[in-house]
Amino acid sequence: MLPPDPFADDPNDPAREFAALDDPAGEPMGPDERSELLADLSDLTVYQALLEPRGVRGIVVDCGECDQPHYHDWHLLRASLEQLLNDGQMRPHEPAFDPDPALYVTWDYCRGFADGITATENAH
Repeated sequence: MLPPDPFADDPNDPAREFAALDDPAGEPMGPDERSELLADLSDLTVYQALLEPRGVRGIVVDCGECDQPHYHDWHLLRASLEQLLNDGQMRPHEPAFDPDPALYVTWDYCRGFADGITATENAH
């Protein structure tokens, strides 16, 4: 879980102006987006169960805004996705400190690994 906002419910919080910039449309999440997000959370649970015991710490995502990889530990990614589901946006968070890229995999790797496990189990 993320720490609580120390300015929650403060009518003079200057960050309120920035929040409006983050979501200019102000539109709630549509049913398709919500469904995809729930599927991602479900998939994340499976991927963590399969890969964490093998030493994988989380998922790496290439950021389209800064062109840098972002390393997310399992719990941090889950908290971010749940916050997006509940609040319609994610708060900024601290990046992983000096992550070892060898300990993080992509969503595609996770998907392929889970598919491979499923295919192997169904073959027996």
